[in-house]
Amino acid sequence: MAPVRGLSRGRPGGRRQERNGVHPKKRFPVQRVMAVKDEAPKGEAESSSESSENQYEDGLDSEEDEQPTAKPNSYNILLQSLQQEAEKAEPRKKKRKLDHLDRPKSATTEASGVDDVEQNPLKEADGPDEDATDGMPLEEALDEDEDNSDPFETHFGSFDEKHVSKCIQNINQNSWHVEKYRSTVGRINLSIPDSAKRTNTRHYRSKPKSPEILKLKKRLAAAAQSIIPKFDELQQELVPYVFDYSDLLFASRTAQNAASLRYIICLHILDHVFKTRDRVLKNNARLANARDGDELELRDQGFTRPRVLLLLETRQSCAKMIEAMMRLCEPEQQENKKRFQDGYTNNEDKFADDRPEDFRELFEGNDDNDFRLGLKFTRKTVRYFSPFYTSDIILASPLGLRRIVENDDPKKRDHDFLSSIEVVVVDQADAMLQQNWEHVEYVFSHLNLQPREAHGCDFSRVRNWYLDGHAKYWRQTIVLSAYNTPELNNLFKNCMLNFSGKAKVQPEYDGSYLSINLPLKQTFSRMSSVSPAADPDARFNYFTTAVIPSVTRHLQPTDPTTGGPGVLIFIPSYLDFVRVRNYFASSNATRNVSFGSVSEYTDMPEVRRVRAHFFNGRHAVLLYTGRAHHFRRYKIRGVKKVVFYGPPDNPIFYREIVEGFLGQTIAEGRVDAVEVGLRVMFSKRDALKLERIVGTGRVGSMLREKEGDTFDFIS
Repeated sequence: MAPVRGLSRGRPGGRRQERNGVHPKKRFPVQRVMAVKDEAPKGEAESSSESSENQYEDGLDSEEDEQPTAKPNSYNILLQSLQQEAEKAEPRKKKRKLDHLDRPKSATTEASGVDDVEQNPLKEADGPDEDATDGMPLEEALDEDEDNSDPFETHFGSFDEKHVSKCIQNINQNSWHVEKYRSTVGRINLSIPDSAKRTNTRHYRSKPKSPEILKLKKRLAAAAQSIIPKFDELQQELVPYVFDYSDLLFASRTAQNAASLRYIICLHILDHVFKTRDRVLKNNARLANARDGDELELRDQGFTRPRVLLLLETRQSCAKMIEAMMRLCEPEQQENKKRFQDGYTNNEDKFADDRPEDFRELFEGNDDNDFRLGLKFTRKTVRYFSPFYTSDIILASPLGLRRIVENDDPKKRDHDFLSSIEVVVVDQADAMLQQNWEHVEYVFSHLNLQPREAHGCDFSRVRNWYLDGHAKYWRQTIVLSAYNTPELNNLFKNCMLNFSGKAKVQPEYDGSYLSINLPLKQTFSRMSSVSPAADPDARFNYFTTAVIPSVTRHLQPTDPTTGGPGVLIFIPSYLDFVRVRNYFASSNATRNVSFGSVSEYTDMPEVRRVRAHFFNGRHAVLLYTGRAHHFRRYKIRGVKKVVFYGPPDNPIFYREIVEGFLGQTIAEGRVDAVEVGLRVMFSKRDALKLERIVGTGRVGSMLREKEGDTFDFIS
């Protein structure tokens, strides 16, 4: 034991002397304290000793305090002893935080340690979960009876185990029954396991008119009815799939319907979180009130707490999603909200109104795409920046989440917090395709894996399908995109394995992108390739043998009044861009062709220089990547001919380049409408891209036509 402070004050070995006639303070009666310590009830000795030493140190350190030290009272000691015995006789009740009762509604607080959580969101909570019971009395926990017709119950609770087992076998054998039909939002392909094909699927075609028909938690129903009094046409089509826990790939997201989609998604995930959490609290209350000898098997949990994962592209989209959640759940208190607003929102107008609406919706505000955030819900409080292992919802970008899972330090790598995800939402998947889609695939490859550590899990409460490694068959996956791509189809096939079925919704394209307001000929040239792997080589060979000769043949000297030849080559893929750029730099066929290039990696001074040289004719050809247009939406002047190395993923790009670039040159009088040229290269691998431009009705014949491989459209 360390020596007590103050015992060696004064002359060594001597008694403390009087100073100025004042007697020194009396020392604290240590012998009396030790006697009291012996008389105290067993179990309090340690705390009593610790308290006595603290009092002793305080008495010696504060020489200015002239108050005599209070002596222990036998009567007080007896009361403390009786109180301790009474506390041991009955179970200890959880102390409930009541400070929020004095706060106004929707109060915000700032908790300490948030910076540590931002740096290390995998930090686990010390001790047991603080809301294991949340102070909920038994009668309040049982206020809502379980409804067996609730999709939450039929999917996670009262399901037929034999039926689900057969469905899982069908899924593993890739045996799906597919139903196709048309609706007001487009074509719908509904896939269900063969064992469930006799199940009545007409309820998917039902169109609920308002949230009243949904089995919502009471705390959500009123707010939902106020915010969404009636479902719009799109919501009526999608609500049956979303709230019945089916997988959904929706390939018709726009800036106009984004808010409508956001509210039904947020309503669904909040309903899921509250039902899951209330089920756990209800069972906690049952266990706390169970009698000795009662055998209760209550399997209501996963390995870890997080239940919902939202993959979002930017911090601003994260802020919009959370704003919708807060409007729906109306919490009384929001912890760390100001810090969240400072780090995730930006209300300044960054772009002019002439920018496309989809561009402003994606990049307006805080467009940082490296973030991750945990949200924790209690009965009346929402906490931002909660550690992942104590969070209910995780919101992150694919890049931000991968940096946590794939840490440079092997000891810090961790994906166990993704082991019990039951609902995954991927919003703006088309924007993620323009980044690095591998990040999304990496995240999905780490979902619902067996955890490497227990993380305080009570395995007696873990649902059986988690223990069996079948959680991916219960997980609901919702993907929202502006258009469909082969990457999304691959995700739909291999990662959306819900035994309740999955639906793919994509629109019917009418070919309106061909109807441009310019009197020009649009030529589509088909090339052949034997396989997807051989497509890049076949495309490059076709470009160098069929396209380049026609381009170089019509190059004319620069005219100061009209500029140069103005040939723009749009290349969707960066890898193809590098290959074509190297060809222009080293090939004999293009040695006399001056060219410039603009990609997503070109810095701004170089972009300005290249655009100026292209406009005044010093560059005859401009190589332009699809991602550069996605991120910048440049308005390039001086374009007289356009060659699409491949159809753009986003059909809006086609119209912006044709009507915007070519149309501006015609309007400026630099070229006549009959002199401009437009050519699009495509193959069978571009079927989805081509469909969005020429229309659903035309694409089949253009891919299968045997009499020719060139198709002209006159607008």
